[in-house]
Formats: sequence, C-alpha cells, structure tokens
Amino acid sequence: MIPLHVVWTLRGRAIAWRQLSVLKIAIKPQYFTTHAYGGPTKTMDEILKKTVGPLPTYETKDKSPLPPESNSVEFMHFYRSLDKEQKLEFLDKLSLDFGVDHRNVLELAGKLLETQTRDLATVLQAEDRLRYSLTPRYRQLLSHISRVEGGVKFLVDLRADLIEIISSKASDSPHIRDLSGTLKGLLSEWFSVGLLRLERITWQSPCEILQKISQYEAVHPVRNWTDIKRRVGPYRRCYAFTHSAMPGEPLVVLHVALTQDISSNIQTIVREFATLDTEEDMNKVNAAVFYSISSTQAGLQGVELGNYLIKRVVRELQSEFPHLSQFSSLSPIPGFSAWLQGLLSQHRREGRGTGLLSEMEWKEVEAALGMEADAMTLDSFWKLLTTNEWIRSQSLVRTLEPALMRLCAWYLYGEKRRGYALNPVANFHLQNGATMWRLNWLADTSPRGIANSCGIMVNYRYFLNETSVNSAAYLQTKVIAASEQVLNLVSQYHKNSKL
Repeated sequence: MIPLHVVWTLRGRAIAWRQLSVLKIAIKPQYFTTHAYGGPTKTMDEILKKTVGPLPTYETKDKSPLPPESNSVEFMHFYRSLDKEQKLEFLDKLSLDFGVDHRNVLELAGKLLETQTRDLATVLQAEDRLRYSLTPRYRQLLSHISRVEGGVKFLVDLRADLIEIISSKASDSPHIRDLSGTLKGLLSEWFSVGLLRLERITWQSPCEILQKISQYEAVHPVRNWTDIKRRVGPYRRCYAFTHSAMPGEPLVVLHVALTQDISSNIQTIVREFATLDTEEDMNKVNAAVFYSISSTQAGLQGVELGNYLIKRVVRELQSEFPHLSQFSSLSPIPGFSAWLQGLLSQHRREGRGTGLLSEMEWKEVEAALGMEADAMTLDSFWKLLTTNEWIRSQSLVRTLEPALMRLCAWYLYGEKRRGYALNPVANFHLQNGATMWRLNWLADTSPRGIANSCGIMVNYRYFLNETSVNSAAYLQTKVIAASEQVLNLVSQYHKNSKL
C-alpha cells in the first residue's frame, strides 16, 4: 500500500503539470490583453465572439435589444492594445469571419428569382430580405461603437488603419476592402454636411484649436506662433468643419487670403508681415484666394468634405463682403516634377532628345551654363532641375520658363487617369466646377515648391454662375473648363512635341 503522504504529493504534482499544460496550449497561438476593468484576459476570438453579435433575423431586425455599451468599450480597448501586425490579424478575422453570410445570400437570391411571376408586394419583400442579408455582421458593431463616447473618433482612426493596410499592400484580402467600404459608407452618413458645423478660427480661438490647425497644415507648413497669427489675422480667414462627436477636432481646414487681385505668388500671402496689426479696409478686398485646404483625418478619405467647405465659405464671405465676386484658389501642383522625371526617362529610353525643349531652348540652356554645343543631355538637364541651382540664374529662369510652363500645362490638362485629371488637386477643383484659369511662374520659390513643381502654381477660378455646368461637364463627359492662357500653353506643347 502506498503511503498517504506520497499519494498527496503525486496528486499535487499531477494537478500542477495539468495546469501548466493547459496554460501552454492556451497562450501558444493567441494574443492576450488585460480587460479594461482589470478582469481576466481574452483572446482575439473570444473578444470577437463576445462583441460581434449574430445578425438578427429579418423579422426581428427592428426589435432586437442593443448590446451593453461595455461590449463596444471592450472592443475599443482590446484593439488599441494591439501592435501593428496584431491589428492586421484582428481586422482580417473580423472582416472574414463576421461579414456577409454568402450562403444565405445565394438562397435568398434564388427565392427572389422564383417570385418574379408573383404580385409586386411579394417581389418587393423578397428584394428587401435579400438587401438585408447583404449586411455584414460587423456593421452592427460599428454602429454600436459610434454611440459610445469617443467611438466615432475610434472608427475614423480604425479606417485610417484599413486604408494604410490596403495602400501598403500588407493585405490583399477583398474582405478587408469590404470592411473599409462599409465603414466609409457609415462615416459618409455620420459626417453628412447637414451634421457639420462651420467654425471661423481666429486668434481668440482656444489655444488647442490653433495648435491643431498649425499641426494639420499640409500645404504650407506653419513655422511659429507669429505665422499662425498672421494666417488668422486681418485680410485672412481660416475656416474649419467640426462635428459634435469629435469635439475640438477640426475635420477639414480652409485658409483664405482677402486681396485686391487674384494672387499669383504664395510668398506674398504666407510671409506678409504688414497685415499683422492693421485694420481691414473693405475697399481693398476684391478677391478671395483659397490658398490651402487640408483634410486632417486620414480615416475620412473619400468622404466629401472639402468641396462643401468651399461652398459654405463662399456664402460666408459673400455675407461679410457683399461686393466680393472673385473667388479663386492658388494651388500647388504636387506630382509635376515626378511626372517630368518619368517623361525624361521615357525620352532617354527611346533615344529622343527633342519634344521637351526646342533646339533653340537647348542651345540657350547650354549657353547659360557655359557648356559646349550639344553637350546638354537629358540626364544633365534633370540634374539641373533637381539641384534647384537654376533658380539663382536669371538667364536660366528666363530660358526655362516657356518650356516648363507648357509642360506643366499639359500635365494638368492632358494627363489623365480614367479620363479625369491625373493631378489630385486639379481633379478636386474641377469636380467642384472651377476653371483651370492661370499658371503662375515662380509662384512658390520655397525649396518645397521648387522641388515639387519647379515653382509653378495654378489658380482654379470659381465663376459662381458656371460651377454647376462645369462640374457636370467634367464628371459626366470629362471635359475640363480651361482659360485661354492654359489652352495656348497646351497648344504650344503639342506644337513643340511634333518638331
């Protein structure tokens, strides 16, 4: 007979080994996080099963009780505790395992086909059932999260993560894209223009708002507090859309300069010291120039906000200055230098030296650089542009102007993606109904402006009685409204390309 103390010892060791084995099995494939309330940890699968409820039946879809708010809070806390790779895995599980029930969709689609010979009421109900079955399970969770304090901001940031996953090609899952699309649809509803508040930002606005306006400025970086004071001071206006669900967070910001004429140079706007402490003279305000518009929330990409902001600001300015009739942007041209580099590379591969500059222009560049005849190559020409040294030579500036202006005009007017302007800023303003009005040489001589677009900027003019027609023509038939100056430059580009 085995002694009693030996039995108890063996039994204790067996229990300890069993507990250790269970623990190893549990932690090996799963991620854990501490519960928001200090309770036990949960795995990804456990969190999802708890927080993503089943889709109510069609008959009970309007009668199902809301889940406890703690579910949404727990989901938010868990997601925030994950690192980048874990978030990808978590979103992949959410989108794949808690999306649309495709088998049910196919079944209901078959039933809809069978009802086509029956009365209209039966057909409409079958269509409604099918429509409801296309709702992903996770959509309910997203809606519930939006009702929690801080939930809308969480979802905006969640979509920003999804956009990054898709753009970086970290995942090519169609389910991830569908999750992003579903969330975009919800955000478009929650951030509809009727629910947004237009705020004018002034020097008297809360310090936190002014700081965020400075941080979010994506077009012309704010250098210091004097700089931001100038941009919200006399002859300047700054407006932002805000939303009650994201207090203290500007969603999209528009900077406006009130000028006598439509500006052709950004430095006169962002570095003009004379306006800091002066009183506004209404007689000097003849034009409103939109010189910067920045979307502050990456997760709201694709949600129309900027175009509505411009329209609201136009009405606001007309109310303040009834005589004001000239509205225009002064816009950067991101992508022009990159496009030009690609064009130079293409010409080099094809063994072509002509088409970019005329023979006379090549000779003038060589003369300005002190080079021998025919010594200039496409590579050396690109190196000249990228070093920005040419901006210091008056002869080079004068020689390069016609060539770069016509190339830029073609880039804006002629280069397309799916029939619409390739340049994203051009596409934005043209969709709003603006006219591609004037290209401005050496309009931005900052290092960034020279590097991005050889210093060229463009005015998109808003003729208020033409914007609706222009917008419809662009969106429906892809026709770009352009001024005589732009069309002449495009014609010069075609003429030079045939030489």
